[in-house]
Amino acid sequence: MKNKKYVIGLPIALILGLGIYAFAQRTSAPLRVQASFVKKFPNVKKVTWDKESEKEWEAEFKMDGIEYSANFLEDGTWKETEHEIKKNDIPENVVTTLKKQFSEYSIDEVEFIEDPNGSQYEIGLEKGKEEIEVLIGTDGQLIKTLDEPRD
Repeated sequence: MKNKKYVIGLPIALILGLGIYAFAQRTSAPLRVQASFVKKFPNVKKVTWDKESEKEWEAEFKMDGIEYSANFLEDGTWKETEHEIKKNDIPENVVTTLKKQFSEYSIDEVEFIEDPNGSQYEIGLEKGKEEIEVLIGTDGQLIKTLDEPRD
């Protein structure tokens, strides 16, 4: 009877332990990534990590009451930071580009993105059931049009 408890209990404990370990691995970024995050965002105290891909981690956090996400590669290299902004906060030069080139669309959502190459606005646009995304630089120049929105 005692051996039966071990035969049943040991595999269950092993499975639970491996599950907890796998979950911890998925939600705890490598130390290099965490160190890069702290260096880039020294005043952020609460951060949630998620593994975006095999070699990329995403941090979700709040700064000044605004929700941000920042992506880092496994080696700690910062990839990008983004946060949503209100439609009213879109700069006039970006609004002018939208009116000229996408007048038939309405703005769904806007994110401000910073990466090693600079800053840009990622704007989700809608026209009926059609959705597109555009990237517009801080200078108001159209960078790219994406037919299918990114996740």
